[in-house]
Amino acid sequence: MNKWVLLSGLCAAGALTAGMTMGGGSARDLAGVAFADKIAPIVYEKCTPCHRPGQVAPFSLMNYEDAKRRSGTIARVVEKRFMPPWKAVSGYGSFKHENRLTDEQVALFKAWHEAGAPRGEPSTEPKPPVFSTEWALGQPDLIVSADKEFKLGAEGEDVYRNFVIKTDYKESKWIRAIDVAPGNRKIVHHVIAFLDSGGRALNLEKSTKDGQPGYSTSGGGVGFLPDGALGGWAPGLQPFETPKGTAFELKPGTTIVLQVHYHKSGKEETDKTKLAIYLAKEKVEKEMRLAWIANPFFRLKAGNASQSVNMAYTVQADVTAYGAMPHMHLLGKSMKAWVELPDGKEVPLVAIDQWDFNWQLTYEFAKPLKIPAGSTVRATAVYDNSANNPNNPNKPPKDVRWGEQTTDEMALLIVSFTRDTN
Repeated sequence: MNKWVLLSGLCAAGALTAGMTMGGGSARDLAGVAFADKIAPIVYEKCTPCHRPGQVAPFSLMNYEDAKRRSGTIARVVEKRFMPPWKAVSGYGSFKHENRLTDEQVALFKAWHEAGAPRGEPSTEPKPPVFSTEWALGQPDLIVSADKEFKLGAEGEDVYRNFVIKTDYKESKWIRAIDVAPGNRKIVHHVIAFLDSGGRALNLEKSTKDGQPGYSTSGGGVGFLPDGALGGWAPGLQPFETPKGTAFELKPGTTIVLQVHYHKSGKEETDKTKLAIYLAKEKVEKEMRLAWIANPFFRLKAGNASQSVNMAYTVQADVTAYGAMPHMHLLGKSMKAWVELPDGKEVPLVAIDQWDFNWQLTYEFAKPLKIPAGSTVRATAVYDNSANNPNNPNKPPKDVRWGEQTTDEMALLIVSFTRDTN
């Protein structure tokens, strides 16, 4: 078995000082900045999509009163680059929808807060954005879930529950995007939508006698080798919409197996996670796929503050890549991924130098990347398994290996791609 594993087809730096120059002026020169003219446009574009009712953010930023109440917090988190959530290193790869603030925008928030968060002239404020649904991409074509709530016990190991969602389509459906709404964010660790064309998940559910929807498995699998995947959700992940002319295929008779990884909270909980499906409206020319490039053969030694794990996979056919999503758990420190072309040239994919388990994002390339056969996709993940890591779940630290539990670790890079030929 090759040491480097490809699981294919499964399918926010230092503070600004008050005298920092900014376009010929300084932060002190910006003391007259007001919400209406300068702050509102940034908030409504960069903050409100998540900071609104029903979304992942802990408070809303829907209007001036909301922003004034949190002006100090906003100034601090944008200055430290915690917000908005964008972890990719600037200059390494190029991406669509880069959700980062300029230095001038950061200075505006700082100056606005220090001036007492003035509103300015309300009549000049832009109108807050209007969201028609809870879903980031608008109203889905289909929303599916288990028939009833799943009940999770108070204590013990993590649970992998697989909810079986039957379809009765007579012809292939092409899916341009999915989105996930965790029913109980306290306990939902991640979600993956697998595909089963053989009825195996239905049989496993029928054989389960615990009176709950779905069936449980261990280790992250679904009890059989799935026929693909539509993608999934993890904390901070925003839905990925496939480029025009591409989509994931849902073949006739295929069952969706919605696997939810639950992490127990210390008390009994319930959950009913929903999956939103968006269908392609135009002709599909290429089938979108997901490559899961991983190295499960590692041991992170207790006390080691900087241990590297390498991943590599040689591409067997000409493909086009559209985006990449790094994945690690709580010991993750950084990850860098690139393509080594057959002539030895290196093409950057994505680099994260301050990993945050709470913000796992898909980074969509600014332009699709052609990768010829014979290229090697490489990634290096770095971990901090020392007592100085505040996120270390083990106190004192202990050796950690690959595993599906939150307290285990992973070294994984997920790449979306299409084949250039059939």
